[in-house]
Amino acid sequence: MPIQILPARLANQIAAGEVVERPASVVKELVENSLDAGATRIDIDIDKGGSRTIRIRDNGKGIPKDELGLALSRHATSKISSLDDLEAIMSLGFRGEALASISSVARLTLTSRTAEQEEAWSAYAEGRDMAVQLNPAAHPVGTTVEVLDLFFNTPARRKFLRAEKTEFAHIDELIKRIALSRFDVNITLRHNGKIIRQYRAAQTQAQKERRLATACGQGFLQHALVVALTHGDLKLSGWICSSSGARSQNDIQYCYVNGRMMKDKLINHAIRQAYESSLAPEQYAAYVLFIDLNPHDVDVNVHPAKHEVRFHQARLVHDFIYQGIQSALQQSDDFIEIQSPQRLSAKANIDSEYSHHAVPDATYQAIEQTPDYPNKQPAKQWREQTHYETGSTKTAREISNHSQPPSDYRSEKQGAITNTPSRHYGTTNYRAEGGPSPAEVAAYQRLIQTPDAVEERALDTTFNDAHMNPPTVTESNVWQEYTPSMPEPIRRHSSISSEVEGLGKALVIVEKQYLVVSRNQNLALLSLEVAQNLRIQGQLKLAQSEGLKPQPLLIP
Repeated sequence: MPIQILPARLANQIAAGEVVERPASVVKELVENSLDAGATRIDIDIDKGGSRTIRIRDNGKGIPKDELGLALSRHATSKISSLDDLEAIMSLGFRGEALASISSVARLTLTSRTAEQEEAWSAYAEGRDMAVQLNPAAHPVGTTVEVLDLFFNTPARRKFLRAEKTEFAHIDELIKRIALSRFDVNITLRHNGKIIRQYRAAQTQAQKERRLATACGQGFLQHALVVALTHGDLKLSGWICSSSGARSQNDIQYCYVNGRMMKDKLINHAIRQAYESSLAPEQYAAYVLFIDLNPHDVDVNVHPAKHEVRFHQARLVHDFIYQGIQSALQQSDDFIEIQSPQRLSAKANIDSEYSHHAVPDATYQAIEQTPDYPNKQPAKQWREQTHYETGSTKTAREISNHSQPPSDYRSEKQGAITNTPSRHYGTTNYRAEGGPSPAEVAAYQRLIQTPDAVEERALDTTFNDAHMNPPTVTESNVWQEYTPSMPEPIRRHSSISSEVEGLGKALVIVEKQYLVVSRNQNLALLSLEVAQNLRIQGQLKLAQSEGLKPQPLLIP
């Protein structure tokens, strides 16, 4: 087959495959044209999920009579005229392909009137070779586009349409995204003659929040945090949900760049990173964010559906979004509760309160891999037996009275395990499992003790009867010599030195060796090696003072 120029009709139908994917694609292109025309009221009528009728009416500036026929031609637009315009686009559309592509796969009627005209005119096309019929019509100032029988001349495309309910759900979601981007526009959506959505224009903050609740639900508004950050030409605004309002699916994630709907990877990565320490792996953030910047600093002509953009200073935009969301999250009630141990002391369950705001386990991975020292007691026990200073001196034992009993202990009275952990430390009722008696264990320990350990134990009168009663770590023990004297909140990680937790909330890891923490509106930089060294020193000191006491094995 020789090389030839395709007929205009075939070329338009091929182009329609990119522009017109489903009825929602038609609605998107037509509504964006209405917004570019300065419309403040848009009425959308849908029949049969959009497969039968799509009608968009607006009160924009309209199209003059002599431009109606040209508007249905390919690459005909009033939004750009030179390459310089393409490099600084503020309009939603600019390619001039929408009307031509739609008219090639449907019966399209374009009716419009400008303020200077005394009568309206209508242009009709139905997939023919650029043939347009002009007729006078009655119409107010503005434009109405009516699309009938979508894909009537391409049966292969029509059979791939989903059910009526599914197609309308896509249109409903699209209108919701548009309504969140333009609070100043009245939008009404009807399906089969019934009003489904009505978004009234919002001017005040209360009206905007009312529209936000209509689009995203009242639950989102209850946990919403206002985001407002400006740096030069960069501006970030909108709402994000606190960690307590996280969702199990990513159905409320709306982001706009200069008013244009976006699903950009760089933006999504910055948002996920900001929420990294606040959400569980199965949770998703909810947000409605608006990013405004100089149009010369962003390229919107990089994706066929205009869903992605390219920033000239991608790293700056990424860090700017991250900082804006982090600042909003730190000002939430959840962040204040972590910073104020006095408020947390009245909670019914302290451990569960902290479980949602804990620093990621990766932060302390190197420390956690340190082997346990002999006769180590459960974390919750030494935590309760160590004194804390938080404004007024009180012990963790007083605070723990309000919390649930530790789940890692064995019930000595019942001889059973309250919760089966993977590892056990400290005193254990071996008789409950048919093990050796305490006397047998003591005899076995005396046999395996080294001479150095026996000599050191003889010098320390506080451990004279330690071979019969396993020692417990108290506030008078040697471990406290290595505990820094500073105010510290309730411990959230039993494996970390108090120097890590006494400085407040962990914010971010720097260069995989420093931890930035925040407390009382101040920042501190702590080396992870310091925390690890303190823990190891404490283990070695206890091992030296208490002697070698490995876990007893079966005695033949």
